[in-house]
Amino acid sequence: MAEFQTARTGVGTAAGAAIDEGLRAHMNKVYGTMSVGLLVTAAVAWAVGTSPALLAIFRDPVTLSPNILGWIVMFAPLIMVFAFGAMINRLSAAGAQTFFYAFAAVMGLSIAWIFAAFTGLSIAQTFLITSISFAGLSLWGYTTKKDISGWGSFLIMGVIGLIVAMVVNLFLQSPAIMFAVSIIGVLIFAALTAYDTQKIKNDYIQHAHAMDEEWLGKSAIMGALNLYLDFINLFMFLLQFLGNRE
Repeated sequence: MAEFQTARTGVGTAAGAAIDEGLRAHMNKVYGTMSVGLLVTAAVAWAVGTSPALLAIFRDPVTLSPNILGWIVMFAPLIMVFAFGAMINRLSAAGAQTFFYAFAAVMGLSIAWIFAAFTGLSIAQTFLITSISFAGLSLWGYTTKKDISGWGSFLIMGVIGLIVAMVVNLFLQSPAIMFAVSIIGVLIFAALTAYDTQKIKNDYIQHAHAMDEEWLGKSAIMGALNLYLDFINLFMFLLQFLGNRE
């Protein structure tokens, strides 16, 4: 991703210039870490999803229904996200980064089935559309003068509702519910992309004067994780509409 450009946060002052430079470096680290995480996820998902023998470890090769190990892998990323939030204060910046990449690999295992369910072309096309949409939404969240911090509570409640609906539909297998969940999911994670980007920027500006390197390192990993989750979920929900099944 191209180097993230910022507007001056100070007017002709050394402190303002330092914050501006630091913010640029911080955002570059966030996007760089997120990008590596996406590459790890894509590599693991492709390696497992295109190998019938490996995919059969987690899912039925014909119906793609998950077995016991498949169910564990399916819910492992959600458990790891909660664990990461609880452990972040006890981890070093390097430990947090290692945890993030491990999480990205597990996420790759959990979505590997898409390479057996959808054509490679439709996956690539959906990834491209997601990338363009994500870039536009994130750029808007970074540059807008509008304070969208008030969206947070509403969006978190929306995510919780989505998770509940998706778990329920694992048993109901209702196409109507899945369609509704996919539409709402696209809207929620599109909004979260802008919200999280603005939050990462504002958090840095609020803490910039302290220049706590350990905090900055872990903050960049947390920011990368949030944007990574926005991207992955946006991609998966869009794939329900745009993906052509094998």
